[in-house]
Amino acid sequence: MKQRWGLVALVALISFFSGGWLLQRGVASDGNVYQQARLFDDVLGHVNTYFVDSIGETGLYQKATRGMLEQLMDPYSVLLTGDDYKALTEQTSGNYAGLGIQIDVRDGWITVVAPLPETPAERAGIETGDQIIEVDAKSTEGWKNDQAVKALRGEAGSKIVITVRRGGIPEPIKYRLTRAQIHMRSVPQGTLFDSGVGYISLNPVSETSAEELRQEITGMKGKGMKSLIMDLRGNPGGLLDQGVKVADLFLDSRQEIVSTRGRARGSTKEFFDEARQAWPDLPIVVLVNDGTASAAEIIAGALQDHDRAVVVGSPTFGKGLVQTLFPLGEGVALKLTTARWFTPSGRTIQRIVKDEEDQATQAAMAVVEDTVLGAPDKESTDSALKERPIFHTDAGRVVRGGGGIVPDLVIRPDTLTSAERDFAKALGNALPQYRDALTTIALNAKKANLITSEAFKVTPEMRQQVYQRLRSKEIEISSAVFNGAGALIDEQLGNEVARYVFGRPAEFRRGAAQDVQMQTALGLLRKAQTPKQLLSLAQADKSAASAQN
Repeated sequence: MKQRWGLVALVALISFFSGGWLLQRGVASDGNVYQQARLFDDVLGHVNTYFVDSIGETGLYQKATRGMLEQLMDPYSVLLTGDDYKALTEQTSGNYAGLGIQIDVRDGWITVVAPLPETPAERAGIETGDQIIEVDAKSTEGWKNDQAVKALRGEAGSKIVITVRRGGIPEPIKYRLTRAQIHMRSVPQGTLFDSGVGYISLNPVSETSAEELRQEITGMKGKGMKSLIMDLRGNPGGLLDQGVKVADLFLDSRQEIVSTRGRARGSTKEFFDEARQAWPDLPIVVLVNDGTASAAEIIAGALQDHDRAVVVGSPTFGKGLVQTLFPLGEGVALKLTTARWFTPSGRTIQRIVKDEEDQATQAAMAVVEDTVLGAPDKESTDSALKERPIFHTDAGRVVRGGGGIVPDLVIRPDTLTSAERDFAKALGNALPQYRDALTTIALNAKKANLITSEAFKVTPEMRQQVYQRLRSKEIEISSAVFNGAGALIDEQLGNEVARYVFGRPAEFRRGAAQDVQMQTALGLLRKAQTPKQLLSLAQADKSAASAQN
């Protein structure tokens, strides 16, 4: 009897301390919204009062908010605060306050990759290859990239003193600079190849992308551009309205660009071209890869579905979810998925998540500023692409659905040879030291004025310098393994030297010669005189490839 009364007392005590939860749980677990709200308040109150560690109600509400978003199982729906919110603003607007320097960490020091045009850094005379050794009298040795970015940026109009070490000058140079508002262009200056083939990259899709692209194409047309390669590889996307405006540049009035389908009022709509295109006779190849996502996929899909461009590369990421930003206060916003995107032919851009592993991969690739860093291509063989659902373009060409954009010509990047894989395996965690060695040799070449033409050849002696620098850092790689990857090392060293001696454009031109996707695009456009002829050439190449398979 005492045991029974003891059990009754224990149940009563538990029930008392739990706000009657044991008696209510049958109702509360599937009750109405008011009962669920009461359950939430009861749980929060008891955790706040009795949990072994003190958290506080503010912290509990924050955890509950983030937990709710996590349970949506959508990696793109997030609460943005502080630096995350600031990063999104910078990503979508291209604006920040700072000096205008592209930097990277090399050999333990912050190294200038390039000063941006018309910025405090360029006007002061900061050069590619300069090592920033102090910021406001603080040594930068050992700094990480994000640490340097945070130190160099600040309020527009604020002062900063940086000290640089430059090859050929024995004493460090001090620069007293004033930070300014910097605009990072999403469309850098283009490149004009022979036969009038122009190259323009777009990354990301930000507030001024369409206007920047229009200006760059107009300028290059004035220099003799007859056809265009538009590079969207690695473009994580960005703003829906700018993706629509970019596609608008190449399509005619009332042609559909993209449609969205969602549950809430106003989330289901169609977006149409508003004006006639300015360059209807311009043949266009669009380059894509597995890092092409979101608004960049809208552009590629619209131009492909309306037969306005030939898409070349590897299948895109497949991020076809619309995020709406809801400001919730000073420096706080909710980025919430509200709809899905579909191309004009009806293809869903969102890649179908097959299982939890795929979903985890997709979540890991999502980042706060509505970008992705790229995803592993799950379909390593072209036969898998042939199993995707069939859709048709305006002209009746077959295009594949199933998520992402499948190029008209699937051209995958060159893979490493077995010897190159052996080198990569032997290098292991020493990749940063390898990159440092390449940069040091490039900076030495610039300092000594050894390279006079961007078409230079990497000599065996230059390659041996890389090997010696690795050995000096006690990185053990056999000579046979190292030389077995000679072609890869020569390519990477040549590109690095071209960057630091002649600048980014020279590095790009050199790299383009080794880029199989670029070479495919150049080959098509050197033959095509019109958009229609370009489509025919691409179709012939596709048929020939299918026959070989």
